[in-house]
Amino acid sequence: MNAIGKALACIPAILLVTSLGIGQASAQTTAGTSADPTAFASGADVKAQVRTMLAEMKPDQGFMWRPLVRNGATVAAIEIWKKPGRPAVHPAEAEYAIVVEGAGTLVSGGTLADPQTRNPSLIDGSRIDGGTTRTLGPGDVILVPAGVPHWFGITGDRLVLLGIKLPGAK
Repeated sequence: MNAIGKALACIPAILLVTSLGIGQASAQTTAGTSADPTAFASGADVKAQVRTMLAEMKPDQGFMWRPLVRNGATVAAIEIWKKPGRPAVHPAEAEYAIVVEGAGTLVSGGTLADPQTRNPSLIDGSRIDGGTTRTLGPGDVILVPAGVPHWFGITGDRLVLLGIKLPGAK
C-alpha cells in the first residue's frame, strides 16, 4: 500500500475517535491548560489610552483616572495629573505606581494635617508635615504602603502614572 492508501485507511479510525469524544477530550484539556486569565495591555495600548484621555480632558480639569486592565477588585489604571491633588491616605490599600510620562514630585510619609475622611478608602488633608520629597520622572516606581500619607506635585504640563491599589496590603 502506498502512502496515500495508508493515509486513507486511517480516516475511519480518526472518525471513530472523534465520534467517541476522545479527540474532543484531548482538545478540551489542551484548551483548558492554555487558557490564560492574565489581563494585558501592550505599550501601544497604554499610549493610545493616554492620548484618548488627554483629548477628553477639559482645559481646567486637573485629574483623570481610567482603568486599563482589571482582575476583579484589582485595577491597573492610567492617572493623568495636570494639577496637584490634596495629600491623601488610603487606610487599607497600598498604592503602587509607575511614572509613564511627564514629571513631578512625590511627598510621602510624615503626618497628614487636617485629615478629613471622604470615604472608607480615602482620607485627605491640607498638607503633609515631615514627609520625604522625591523628584519623579518616566520609569520611576513608587510603592506607598497602606496608611501612609502621600501627595503628587506636577512639574511641567502633566504627570502620567500607571497606578494600582493593592487591597489589604500593608
